[in-house]
Amino acid sequence: MTPAWAQRQEALLRDCIVSPDVFDHMVERLRDFAVPYQHALETEASQRNMHLYLAGLLSPLDRKNAETIAALVDVERLVLQAFIGTASWDHRPLITVLVREVVERLGEPDGIIAFDPSSFPKRGTHSVGVKRQWCSHRGKVDNCQVGVFMGYVSRHDPALLDFRLSLPAEWARDEQRRHACHVPLEVRYQTRQEQCLEMLDLWRAQVPHGWVTGDDELGCHTPFRHALRERGERYVLGVPCHTTMRDLEAPLPAYQGRGRRPKPPWQSVTGWRQSLAPEGWTRVTVRDGEKGPVEMEMVTRRVQTRLERKRMGPEEWLVVTRYPLANEGTVEGKASPDARDQDAPYSYRYYLTPTCVANGELEEPSLRELARVIKAGTCISRFTNSRSLSSPQVLALETLWIFSIVSRCDAFEGKGRKMPRMEIKIVRQATRRTHRLAIPRTHRLRRADRCNGFQQRPS
Repeated sequence: MTPAWAQRQEALLRDCIVSPDVFDHMVERLRDFAVPYQHALETEASQRNMHLYLAGLLSPLDRKNAETIAALVDVERLVLQAFIGTASWDHRPLITVLVREVVERLGEPDGIIAFDPSSFPKRGTHSVGVKRQWCSHRGKVDNCQVGVFMGYVSRHDPALLDFRLSLPAEWARDEQRRHACHVPLEVRYQTRQEQCLEMLDLWRAQVPHGWVTGDDELGCHTPFRHALRERGERYVLGVPCHTTMRDLEAPLPAYQGRGRRPKPPWQSVTGWRQSLAPEGWTRVTVRDGEKGPVEMEMVTRRVQTRLERKRMGPEEWLVVTRYPLANEGTVEGKASPDARDQDAPYSYRYYLTPTCVANGELEEPSLRELARVIKAGTCISRFTNSRSLSSPQVLALETLWIFSIVSRCDAFEGKGRKMPRMEIKIVRQATRRTHRLAIPRTHRLRRADRCNGFQQRPS
């Protein structure tokens, strides 16, 4: 760290006067925030327990389970365990409230709906939907669950809206495992693309947006792209590096005077990229980073893809991005091995966006707009990679929404300036340190005490 930056950091920390009293105000905001969600629940006990559980999720506890949260909020363990695991309450009304609040605060006509199938590593075999499959969290095939998340990204902030648990086909057919894990009868096997379309149909009329984005797992599925075009949705979807296409802007081969006129040859997107001239790339600034502007190079081309059984697909725009290997992960998130391609200096990603939808032809988007949509998918991926399917997901989504609101930093209100990203990071670090000092650490319980409610061990 340079001396100038060290002095700047010290000045920022001195400016951040954070005391435990600040969090009393945040608790009051949490109470006000939870009111519409409490009204969506049917019973008074569920309304009270939801506020206590949210308070636990927002606490500095290292392990946020029913036992530690119950000790923190001073209730019996069985009460919270019943609310989380066995009590019957519908989460859909809570999602409706969440979507309405996100739209009110962040809604924009050109907002971006981002879908992200994210994995959560597991060690056992009893968690719902767990199996050996591609685990994006670890970058390999491993034992994990997969959740399909729907997020929303505007120029203000990102937020998660809805989710589905991906239930593998073998789980859907196994009645014994379904009964042991209390999987409802109406839950059936769906592909992740079908789950994305289900969430899109449910919320697209209420959520203002101009784009839909997702990774190569969704983009490689040609019926999914077709379904989006039929719905009039404009998308930017990742595709594998072995996708076959023909360049519609390339010069046509010479005509020999007989038979059909030749067309550009079919080739993989990787082979086409390797034939590009160095001056064909355009540098685009994605965002301001802590060490300067984060940039990547992009190129677009009008192409036609080949579908299954060698059928010809519709015309689309191919978008190729590249950035130095040293910056991998700062612009775009983790991807499967089929989605990323690299040579000595650069890493490459490939995307498709439509030239027309059901409503008619589309104009070619600018590189800056395409970079904004690609970056939106990365924002949602970072959100979902930090979550766990071990707690009720609807309450976890609400917790993230609370963080999005509170992170505007009340300490800087009224100063007439927007805080840079690094300054916000330092403020949050200082806040977390003070928060840990302000709340006493919960004592561990004796094994015998765990059966009789929460009697804390005397200090």
